[in-house]
Amino acid sequence: MDIKEHIKYWNDSAENDLSAAKSLFDSGKYDWCLFIGHLVLEKRLKSLFVQSNENKIPPKTHNLNRLAKLAKIDGSCRVLGSFEIW
Repeated sequence: MDIKEHIKYWNDSAENDLSAAKSLFDSGKYDWCLFIGHLVLEKRLKSLFVQSNENKIPPKTHNLNRLAKLAKIDGSCRVLGSFEIW
């Protein structure tokens, strides 16, 4: 897949997970909401990794700090993009 499709794959998956996290939050299942929220951030970071690393496949890790460094972001939350937080 080309880079745009690859980035879209990760962002679409993150958006889907965000929807699930919102449902979990609304039902009072905060522990699972937090777990899925971590996956949302992980997938968003993987999309940024793809963007900044010439369409390479992201590493198989759940470490958000490592993904942020490999995605070459400066740590500001602004770069995580357009997720609307409820």
